[in-house]
Amino acid sequence: MQINVEYDRPDEGPRSGPVQVGWFLTSDKGAVLYDPPERLVSRQVNRTHAKSASRCPAVIQMESRYFMVKCPFDIHIGFKRDDKGKGVLVNRAGTASTIRGNKLGEVLTLVSEVEWRYPDRPTVQLSLPYCFIADEPVWLTQIGTFAHYRKDPLPGTIFGGRFPLSLWPRPLMWAFEWHDIEKDLILKRGEPLFYCQFEHDGPDRPVQMVEAEKTPELLAYMEKISGVVNYVNQTFSLMRSAEALRPAKLLKPKDRV
Repeated sequence: MQINVEYDRPDEGPRSGPVQVGWFLTSDKGAVLYDPPERLVSRQVNRTHAKSASRCPAVIQMESRYFMVKCPFDIHIGFKRDDKGKGVLVNRAGTASTIRGNKLGEVLTLVSEVEWRYPDRPTVQLSLPYCFIADEPVWLTQIGTFAHYRKDPLPGTIFGGRFPLSLWPRPLMWAFEWHDIEKDLILKRGEPLFYCQFEHDGPDRPVQMVEAEKTPELLAYMEKISGVVNYVNQTFSLMRSAEALRPAKLLKPKDRV
């Protein structure tokens, strides 16, 4: 899909310098739990040898284009079916859980069974307030943490998606397909939850991540496109309409005193 909206351009002209991507939280409630996105960087690796993989330009270029979002919660759940055959989530941590039982249900949900992609793979969604915006055409791809080693692998796979964040700023969620329901799903606070890759014109331009202000213009635009997934099956069909509603500038870097 081609994006034709006329974005605001800096004085030095279009497609010059780094691509600026803004991040913000859609809600300030419990904001201290949510760490800023971090660039994917290999730490404590061997850089002494000239042929070390950590000094390979291809590896450095690849890592510089991914940003990591960390898990904000400690979660330990299982899956079972009740006496009526309905799938339910079980808080395995019980009273030792760092999240109160009534709050766990606010962030973690079991998707209705009729909406699962596969009949034998329950789908779980973790709601998050992370949102990204840009003032030039940028596509966001949400993917799994392929560079993070887990001693105990997750009992399934995550599936993300790809969309034009410059036209469709929306809070992300973490979606998980549970392949082996005999094994528990364990997430730990501070561990990588997913990666974001940002695509734009000119692969030589780096991505600069900044915290964005929730300006009245940004909030008003988001209100106009929010919730439409409940009414249409193909939200991409609304991109042309979103273009007509979008102001030329939505990203304002947050001032830090």
